[in-house]
Amino acid sequence: MKSSGLSIGDAAARFALPTHVLRHWEDAGLLAPDRDGGGRRRYGDDDLVRIAVILRSKAAGMSLEQIRVLLDDQAPERHRVLEAHLADLAERMAEMERSRLMTEHALRCQAHDISTCPRFREIVTGVVAGTRRWPTDPPVEQTPGRGIRLP
Repeated sequence: MKSSGLSIGDAAARFALPTHVLRHWEDAGLLAPDRDGGGRRRYGDDDLVRIAVILRSKAAGMSLEQIRVLLDDQAPERHRVLEAHLADLAERMAEMERSRLMTEHALRCQAHDISTCPRFREIVTGVVAGTRRWPTDPPVEQTPGRGIRLP
């Protein structure tokens, strides 16, 4: 048992986390800090790197189970999990692009209530009726004096 490294409080403070988060990640199998002679957790450099990876992965939208696979050098499903996550990121990015286009349209639209905008309403009517989907990759046209137009 090593006594070097940071205490749980110092490791948590380094990343602005409550200590219970590190305990939870340990229970989930993501962390395995050494213990000192008194049984207290000691977080070394490798543990701190893992904490940083966990935080970055969570910020990227990965679940703790996906992160566990990512950090497991023996996990045979690693590539499958990462490919699925990439597909999820692509869908979320497409959704963000649709949201950005709608927001830009609302900002420049002469109708202050976007639900009364004829062009936006045309799209929504089709979506509500089930005859069209939200535009996934809509071309954006710039009309002088009128702003962005949705397709």
